[in-house]
Amino acid sequence: MIAKQVLYTGRVQGVGFRYSTKQIASGYEVTGSVKNLPDGRVQLQAMSYDVEELDAFLAAIDESNLGSLIKEREVSVIPVLVGQRSFVIEK
Repeated sequence: MIAKQVLYTGRVQGVGFRYSTKQIASGYEVTGSVKNLPDGRVQLQAMSYDVEELDAFLAAIDESNLGSLIKEREVSVIPVLVGQRSFVIEK
């Protein structure tokens, strides 16, 4: 099991970024969450039993229409997310 956090910078709030990310997640075996941060970034935390599946999910975000809105992404490996059973949008 592997978990990653991605902090997205750019025009990523107020454009349906979180909703679109949740839709993309439905096509992959991933769990986690996505939320807006007060500083204008979006935080995504996701995990999967398969590192290739997780990486494919993150690549699908970059390759979607969201890719043009992303200026920077900061990716880090994080501890496994306890209690996550689906991919959700956090308020």
